[in-house]
Amino acid sequence: MTARRGTSSLGCLVTLLLIAAVSYFGLNVAEVYWRYYQFRDDIHQEVRFAQHSRTDSIGFRLRASADSLGLPEAAGHVIIRRTSNWISIESDYYEPVEVPGFVQEIHFHPRAEARF
Repeated sequence: MTARRGTSSLGCLVTLLLIAAVSYFGLNVAEVYWRYYQFRDDIHQEVRFAQHSRTDSIGFRLRASADSLGLPEAAGHVIIRRTSNWISIESDYYEPVEVPGFVQEIHFHPRAEARF
């Protein structure tokens, strides 16, 4: 006769389901932030090289970047302010994220400025 512990495998199943749910929804949130950081880096790069670019070409490249990243249409509406020795680029958009029971909208406002 062997001694068996009185535990069930149900506790392990609940733990695995909890880990799967957290991973699924965590990946949704991580993907949204990853796209934001990529778009923000694109804005910073445009600011860095703005002295050698025209304003309309900067706007075109950032709209193309937002579109290729799959961001909402509002992200492509960038605001570019420029003087002879200063530039500021910003965007403002909301990105929906699915969480258990509802959809949460996260507000993003990537912005960069520089003097040259």
